Amino acid sequence: MSQSQSADSTLESDPLLYKKIAWRIIPFLVICIIVSFLDRVNIGYAKLQMTGDLGISDATYGLAAGMFFVGYVLFELPSNLLLVRYGARKMFVRIMFAWGIVSMAMMLVTQSPHLYILRVLLGIAEAGFYPGLMLYLTYWFPREKYAGSVAWFTAGSAASGLLGGPLSGWIMSGMNGYLGFPGWRWLFFLEGLPAVLLAFIAYFYICDKPDQCKWLTKSEKAQLSRDLTASYGMSGARSEALTEAVRNPVLYLLALVYFTMNCAAYGVVLWLPSLVAASGVKSVLHVGLLSALPYCVGIVGIILLSRRSDATGDRRWHFLGCAVVGAISLLALTASISSGNIVFTMLWLCVAVVTTLSMLPIFWATPPMFFGGTAAAGGLALISSIGQIAGFVSPYVVGLAKVHTANFSAGLILMALVLLASGGIMAFLLPWARDNRVLRQAS
Repeated sequence: MSQSQSADSTLESDPLLYKKIAWRIIPFLVICIIVSFLDRVNIGYAKLQMTGDLGISDATYGLAAGMFFVGYVLFELPSNLLLVRYGARKMFVRIMFAWGIVSMAMMLVTQSPHLYILRVLLGIAEAGFYPGLMLYLTYWFPREKYAGSVAWFTAGSAASGLLGGPLSGWIMSGMNGYLGFPGWRWLFFLEGLPAVLLAFIAYFYICDKPDQCKWLTKSEKAQLSRDLTASYGMSGARSEALTEAVRNPVLYLLALVYFTMNCAAYGVVLWLPSLVAASGVKSVLHVGLLSALPYCVGIVGIILLSRRSDATGDRRWHFLGCAVVGAISLLALTASISSGNIVFTMLWLCVAVVTTLSMLPIFWATPPMFFGGTAAAGGLALISSIGQIAGFVSPYVVGLAKVHTANFSAGLILMALVLLASGGIMAFLLPWARDNRVLRQAS
C-alpha cells in the first residue's frame, strides 16, 4: 500500500476523532475571526459618516484603509515565529487584546493623520493572527481535511460581513448623537470591545498542541500524531528549515497568487458599502442591511466549494474556476452600478464575494504541501505578509481611480484582471515550478 493510501485509510478509520477536534477548537476560533475581520473592515461603514465629519476624500479614505496593512505586513513574520517559540495561546491572547484596545481608540480620531497612525497600529496589533491560525490548524488536521477546516475560518470572515453590515448600520444610525458622539465613533468602540473580552477567554480555552490538551485521550493523541506524520510527510519537495523556504521559488509564486487574489478581495470588501451606496441607496441602515447579503451567500459557497475541493483532492481547477467567475462578476458590476440597477448590483456583488472568498481556503490548503517545521511558520508568514500588501495597494488604487474618473469602473476592471492573473498562476505556473523542483531534487 502506498503512503498516500495508508494515510487515507487511517483517516477513514476514525472520523469521530476529527469531529471531536473540530467541535472543540473551531467554533471559538471562528468567533475570534469574525471579530478580527469586523474590526479590520468596519472602517468601510464608518466612512459613510466619518468622511464628512473629518473632511477627507475618497483617496484619503482608501489610503487610511490600506495603512492597516503597512503595520500588518512588517510584523507578520516575527509574530508568527514568536508563536512557534511561545505557543499559540499566549500569542493569540496578546494579539486579540492589543487589536481590541487600538480599535476602540479609533473613536478618538479627529483628523486624518490620527486615522493613519491608528490603522498602522491596528495592523501591528493584529499581525500574525490569520497565518498563525493557518499554522495552528496543521497541528490538528492532516492535509486531507485542511481545506475544509480553513473554510470555516473563511466563512467566519464572511459572517463578519453578514453580521457587521446590519450591526454597523444600526450602531451608526441608532447611536448617532448619543452622549454627543456621532455614530461612527460608537461603531469603533463597541466593535472593538469583544476582542478584549475574547482575549481573556482564550487564555483559559486554547491549548498550544494536541499533546498538551486534556480533552483528547492518549490513544487519540497517538492516532492524530500518526495521521499528521503520514499526511505532511508525503511530499518530496517539502521544505523544513526557514532558510530552505526562503530559497524555494514556490514560496514567491504562492505569495504572488495570494497578493493578486487579495487585490480583488479587498477591493470589493473595503469598498462594498460604497458600491451599494453608489447604486442609489441613501440610508446608512439600508446600506448596512444590503451589504450583509453577499456575505450570507458567501458563507454557503465557501463551505460547499471547500468540501468539494477536499473530496476531489483538486485545488488548481477549483481555484481557477472561482477566479474566472469572479472576474466576470466584477466586470458585470461596473455596468450595473453605472446604470443604478440595485438588483443586478447585489447579484454581481454576491457572485464576486462568494468566488473571491472561496479561493482563500483552497489556496491555504496548498502551502502545507511544500513547507513543514520552522519553514511552515516562516513560510506561511512570508506568504501572508507579501500577499497582504494588496490590502494597502488595492483600496487606495480603487479610491484614487474613483477620484480621477468619478466612478468605480476603472478600479473594478483592474481588480478583475489581477484576479484572472491569480487563477492563471495557481493553475499553470505553480505546478510547473513544483514539478521542476522535484526533478532537480531527484537528480
